[in-house]
Amino acid sequence: MRQLRHGLSARRLLRLSASVPPPLRPDATFGVLDVTKYYGDTTGGVRTYLDEKSAYVAAHPALRHVVVVPGAQTSVSDTPGSRTYRLAGPPIPTQHPYRLLHSAAGLRDILLRERPDLIEIGSPFLVPWVTRRAARGLGVPLVWFYHGNVPRLISQRPGHDGLARSIGHRAAWGYVRAVSRRVRATLVASDFVAADLEREGITNVARVPLGVDLDRFNPARGADRTRVRRRHGLPDGPLAIYCGRFAREKHLDVLIRAWPAVEHATGAVLALVGDGPSAAWLRRIPGADRVRWLPFERDRDRLADLLAAADLYVAPGPAETFGLAALEALASGTPVLSVDSGGVPELVRRSGAGDIYAVGDPGSLAERAVALFGRDLLQLGSEGRRYAEREHAWGRVFDRIFALYRSLAR
Repeated sequence: MRQLRHGLSARRLLRLSASVPPPLRPDATFGVLDVTKYYGDTTGGVRTYLDEKSAYVAAHPALRHVVVVPGAQTSVSDTPGSRTYRLAGPPIPTQHPYRLLHSAAGLRDILLRERPDLIEIGSPFLVPWVTRRAARGLGVPLVWFYHGNVPRLISQRPGHDGLARSIGHRAAWGYVRAVSRRVRATLVASDFVAADLEREGITNVARVPLGVDLDRFNPARGADRTRVRRRHGLPDGPLAIYCGRFAREKHLDVLIRAWPAVEHATGAVLALVGDGPSAAWLRRIPGADRVRWLPFERDRDRLADLLAAADLYVAPGPAETFGLAALEALASGTPVLSVDSGGVPELVRRSGAGDIYAVGDPGSLAERAVALFGRDLLQLGSEGRRYAEREHAWGRVFDRIFALYRSLAR
């Protein structure tokens, strides 16, 4: 990997022709540029999506891929077929590890240098407006990948959870409509999100389900489950796992409150793998002392080992736009218990590999978890794996996505 780091402004860096490599794959017939803030060291789904896109592009010489994200300092790094620009930006308070991407001038210099055929915006706030300003007059179409369902994060039950949240919910939908009007298409990864947008009068919606690395996330890793569990200090008995960001919108508090009843009935231990702004708060919840807390796992192979070593994956976040970690669990042969809101229950229903509980209800979660531990989890896991193979191989996913890009760029 070629990597350059400088304590310079974005514009000065990008104007130093001796410091910045020449335009990426200038003979490629199609290029896409992704711009997002969701690319930190402890982030999950969006970074995985972008990294997998880069891997796909590396295998297709007619394509090129540029990623622009904020960072602690301005830098440029190359991998085969892809280039990542980090533009220096300040941290976002309470949102570690995210930073602000605010340099329209720096982004414009990148656009002029790389000349993409299409720009995909991957963040809802500030980034769409910075990108529009940077791309003004260049004739490059913009699309918005709606990775975060902001109105759902504000209110799960509009009109039933207070006036302030109801007002915020309506204002958020007004904002989503404003962004969607300014892009050629709003991409979503699930029917759940598509239905939300269409109910709010947003008509330029395109559904593009995400994929999974079927080689890495594989039931065969389960052969080493005893060794994997011991490495992480986990017991040999029934084990449920969650992997992801520790934030309030993930409803991990519901999971923690429910688990003592599950453990009492089945002996199943709960392991939470990750980090985030709500970690300290979650550790103070009654029952948290029974949880096995594991740090965020940067190594994707070690993460795959953990998923295959578990008996059940729990997806408690009701506002997930897709649920990539849950899909990785299904590909690993691990059934999924999902809340009944968001994109994950679609994966559970379509695969038949798990069960669903009522949002915000620890009793419902405990009941369905106990029922699942009484079923043949190996058989359910096999059904999940077959579904992932049939519907979510990354190669087929990106074939569809790049076909969509080309149609939108005409």
